[in-house]
Amino acid sequence: MPVALEESAPAGSPVWDARLAAVLADPALVRLVFQPIVDLQRGVIAGYETLARFDEPDGSASSATPDRWFAAADARGCGARLEAVVVRRALALLPTLPPDCFLTVNVSPHLLTEPELAGLLLTAEDLAPLVLELTEHHEVSDLRPLVDLRDRLRARGALLAVDDAGSGYSGLQQITQFRPQLIKLDRALVAGADGDEVKLALAELLGQFGARIDARLLAEGIETWGELEAFLRLGVPLGQGYLLGRPAPAWAQLDPGVADRLRHRAAQARLTEHVASLVEAVTVTVSGDGDLVGPPPDRTALEVDRYGHPVALLLPHRRSDDPPGHRRAPISLRVPASAGVRAVAQRVAARPEDTRFDPVVCVDSVGAAVGVVRVERLLLHLAAAGAG
Repeated sequence: MPVALEESAPAGSPVWDARLAAVLADPALVRLVFQPIVDLQRGVIAGYETLARFDEPDGSASSATPDRWFAAADARGCGARLEAVVVRRALALLPTLPPDCFLTVNVSPHLLTEPELAGLLLTAEDLAPLVLELTEHHEVSDLRPLVDLRDRLRARGALLAVDDAGSGYSGLQQITQFRPQLIKLDRALVAGADGDEVKLALAELLGQFGARIDARLLAEGIETWGELEAFLRLGVPLGQGYLLGRPAPAWAQLDPGVADRLRHRAAQARLTEHVASLVEAVTVTVSGDGDLVGPPPDRTALEVDRYGHPVALLLPHRRSDDPPGHRRAPISLRVPASAGVRAVAQRVAARPEDTRFDPVVCVDSVGAAVGVVRVERLLLHLAAAGAG
């Protein structure tokens, strides 16, 4: 059968029979990689997520994505057997984990009570520090057996995580039923969250809810420093994504440069009385004869001189009849990162009406650009402080 047809074959196609039979007969065809999960406040790795990668019987890497492998196995009634292959390998690696780290492994709720999976887990005397990450692909009509199994697994040291929180009613229902120790924020709520107050509000709500049930929030799929800093400002404890580390063999360490920058940003975010906690990094373009880097069309940017001092704001066009791109605007207010939030708000209110809602430019002790503070974020911070 041509490769193209194999790649596009649906889960029910006979093509998968030979593939799955080979993998179940030889578990070595399943490779495990691990993506770091980072403690955002301390800038250290807190755990790893186990991810499966599949090889063909000839030893070549499979062109089919892991989710298609598991879907095909589920369609044939051997989904629990395939998931057990991954779980068994993960259990064998627990003793090799770095100190003070946990290991998550994905399991399907509708398969977890099957003997292949439940029996494997219940025969282990000590499951700590394993975290069973419940991935939702099928509705579970009767949750009682699953809740009973949850209690038995917890008695052996296992913890629970709920994946894709915020993606729908059923995900929230899982949280209320399973009372997990880890809530993974849906990637759709993470992407571009630094420019979307609605996403941040929902993340904050889930974080507060998690705190009420003694669960930690994990922002999954972080790919930019803007997204990361937004979750730092919310106090989200854990993060995962390509920015922090890609899937790799056991046990990859956090890049020292990323760790240092993360700790610095976390310290800034903790300065809640200073505008440093509200600063958002933006694309910087260099005026004069330096390199010019075009900013994203929907994001604010800064133009700086050769010393990094801000020269002008680059504000995206907002009206539908405007051409794509930015307009160059003068800087009407620049403040040091150590400036107090209330003092800056007073200066914002005193600006002329036509610039009152322009971003505030934040600079360091030598006048170099640090980033910008959006007026709406300033107002939201003051409102939250007043409510508290």
